[in-house]
Amino acid sequence: MNRRDALTTGTALAASLCTLRSSSTASDHSPAEFTPRYCLNTGTIRGQELSLVEEIDLAAKTGYDGIEPWTRDIQKHKDSGGSLSDLRKRLDDHGLQVESAIGFANWIVDDEAQRAKGLEDAKRDMELVKAIGGTRIAAPPAGASGQDSPKLDLFAVAERYGALLEAGAQIGVTPQVEVWGPSRNLSRLGEAVFVAVESGHPDACVLPDVYHVYRGGSEFDGLSVIAGTALHCFHMNDYPTDRPRQELNDADRVYPGDGNAPLSEIIKILRRIGFNGALSLELFNRDYWKQPAEDVARTGLAKMKDVVAAS
Repeated sequence: MNRRDALTTGTALAASLCTLRSSSTASDHSPAEFTPRYCLNTGTIRGQELSLVEEIDLAAKTGYDGIEPWTRDIQKHKDSGGSLSDLRKRLDDHGLQVESAIGFANWIVDDEAQRAKGLEDAKRDMELVKAIGGTRIAAPPAGASGQDSPKLDLFAVAERYGALLEAGAQIGVTPQVEVWGPSRNLSRLGEAVFVAVESGHPDACVLPDVYHVYRGGSEFDGLSVIAGTALHCFHMNDYPTDRPRQELNDADRVYPGDGNAPLSEIIKILRRIGFNGALSLELFNRDYWKQPAEDVARTGLAKMKDVVAAS
């Protein structure tokens, strides 16, 4: 069997395993039990330049169940003399969960020295997340996303993800392999699923994003073969289709329901597979960044709930 045949067989195996997992869990959930938690990814209001404390207070004030901060902001809070234990207490007092966090450690790259540093960076990020009560972090293909980056061997990526998961298990934070649509690597939903399955780790999971799945060229029906238990967080947004998907970028994301994504079908799939995680609003729309942060947060939450209610 040559490498191409091996990869094809491995991909088919990944799909079949995910289908089996999904079949064993989806029947245990009915649509009436679909009660996602609503989360604010702080990138949505990044342009307003609030402090992390202000972002936490805003998420609570506007009715979110959780928050998805960026690790650089947690580090900034710490470096400026802020207490992470006080931050955790603030979250607890508000009743907010840290559903996930956004970091950019280079865990995936081929260069061994760079990857070793990336793993240490990831450990530091996970320690920050743990300190404020979080148990999950995004694991995007940072460092290997540019179109001039080499195309990585997915078996090697799976092994590296397994090492990242093992490091996370020691800390108590689970890295979620993230789909990045415009990336040279992990741009497709199937690639992320393959990496999760072939990591061979019981904590393996995938972090999808409405915009990124579309931007990378995957079909949303592919979500049907993933067990809901392997999805802890799902990035919610929408996108226009007035130009080719390859021309879209992060700033083109719009509120759920304001674009052309098949959100109702996506929610129905999440219901069927037994998803019981967080829908996290992640936008980088420059027009929204010019508006009051509270207005953006309230509007985004209302539109997410409208999409779920209509599905």
